[in-house]
Amino acid sequence: MSFRTLLLIVLLVPAAVLGGAAALDVRIPVPVFGRDYVLRFPLEHGAIPLDLPEISGPPDDALPLVVIDAGHGGRDPGAIGEDAEGLKVQEKDITLALARALRSELLRSGRIRVALTRDDDRTLPLAYRPEIARQLEADLFISIHADSAGTRENVSGASIYTLSEKASSEAAARFAARENNADRLNGITIEGQSAAVSAILVELSQQRTQEDAIEFAGLVVREGGEDLAFVPQPRRAAALAVLRAPDVPSVLFESGFVTNRLDRARLTTPEGQGQYAAVLARAIRVYFARRTDFAGGGE
Repeated sequence: MSFRTLLLIVLLVPAAVLGGAAALDVRIPVPVFGRDYVLRFPLEHGAIPLDLPEISGPPDDALPLVVIDAGHGGRDPGAIGEDAEGLKVQEKDITLALARALRSELLRSGRIRVALTRDDDRTLPLAYRPEIARQLEADLFISIHADSAGTRENVSGASIYTLSEKASSEAAARFAARENNADRLNGITIEGQSAAVSAILVELSQQRTQEDAIEFAGLVVREGGEDLAFVPQPRRAAALAVLRAPDVPSVLFESGFVTNRLDRARLTTPEGQGQYAAVLARAIRVYFARRTDFAGGGE
């Protein structure tokens, strides 16, 4: 049967049935809600509630809280490389190992609380990651990743990203539209304000968090200068969705390249992971030691 013949059948048969029914004054019943052949399925409304992770460390809310995000996970392996034996090296495994190592390093001081967005191999939607930091009222958000350079095995080094100014403005506008009834944001009251005023207040708040994030990024490069290999111009800015929390200073740390032999060796061994954790922990402690809100919280 040709496509044209099939199309004619589909179009003409229903018309013929309806025409015949009209000529014979036959009524064809149509579905009506309440009849037993109409099935109704209740749909859930509202956002899916987040499963907030446990906070590790001293039970003192006055101490700073760092949320560490192990990039990718579950069905999303991230960047993929191969080791010397031809075994697959996946970014999601590296980021989780680095996140756990950093948590352990921070908890040793006893002056910083820590939460991981994921502590196992689960799929976590991108939008949930910064939102977890927001709902936990984190003081710093670090998303850890590893990169791939494809066939360019000589490309190596770490880098650290903050949110670009253009992306900041876009995110502020969206956030203001969504959260216009929130009470306070970074100490700024926005409840009851018009959409335009709320957007301005959120933009001011995000400008403050961006400045803090940029300061922290500089500390990571400074503290890691002798211990970690960085790419040229390691401090970068991009429109990364995971950094668009307007009230939590946020950075994305690209730890290295899974496609580079030296980077891969550092990223996949306990010694190398400990080195990364020590650098980030030093930067975090200095960052909080500079803040009067956390006097005595650094080392």
